[in-house]
Amino acid sequence: MVKVIKPGFFSTIQDFGRMGCQHYGVPYSGVMDSYSASIANAILGNNKNAAVIEMTMTGATLQFNCDTIICISGADMSPQLNSNKIKPHKSIPVKTGDVLSFGKLNYGFRSYLAVSGGFNTEVIMDSRSMYRDITSKLVLSKNYELPISNFILNNIKHASIKVNTSHFTSKQIEVFKGPEFDLLSVEQQEKLFSTAFTISKENNRMAYQFNETLVNDLPSIITSSVLPGTIQLTPSGKLIILMKDCQTTGGYPRVLQLKETSINILSQKFTGQNITFKLVKN
Repeated sequence: MVKVIKPGFFSTIQDFGRMGCQHYGVPYSGVMDSYSASIANAILGNNKNAAVIEMTMTGATLQFNCDTIICISGADMSPQLNSNKIKPHKSIPVKTGDVLSFGKLNYGFRSYLAVSGGFNTEVIMDSRSMYRDITSKLVLSKNYELPISNFILNNIKHASIKVNTSHFTSKQIEVFKGPEFDLLSVEQQEKLFSTAFTISKENNRMAYQFNETLVNDLPSIITSSVLPGTIQLTPSGKLIILMKDCQTTGGYPRVLQLKETSINILSQKFTGQNITFKLVKN
């Protein structure tokens, strides 16, 4: 077991999400940054879909009640094991009674903790990803205990992976044309790709919004399917980028669609940072 001493600002259990449930109105959910989560699981030799802890802005404090191996990836939140600094993107042995904590956020916005074999929390609709009214808990809470498998600390391979730092520094978000893109005027299209958009305080696992707006005279559309990465244009001119916990349908024009790699990059951005869109061919 791993006991939650402090949960951090917004910490959840996530895997790669719920596939094939959207016709029930159930979101995909899953890790916001699949690139970082995959690195942590790969270093430990886990299945790619093994459940991890996703921590947002501030890290959790966790006590391990069995031996295991951990790996931390994503945002650098100054991780420490028993008050000693540890490196991210590296397999690290943890013994019974050890305490993992986090400090200053140096870069990025979401950090991922993987353990050997993954976190063995409840499985609902073939996924362990936490989501309101689907799983019994929405976020981690104080004293909550997370089941994991005990790992015999013998012949540990101290594997590591070189991480692409542009994943955290890039301001360019690659997108495809959305179904209603061609309804935009030439001027609107040009503004989409010439504006530096500032991430507003309205950003979370459901959607990201920007401070800048786009003049919009498009009519609403018949409610249609949406998915993570869909960019909707509201009547007020706001652009809404749907993220992993987004709804499954919407009635706003879908003007752009993010690549999966772009969702990863955007998930590591926070309020006040700027991004630009780059159109790629379908």
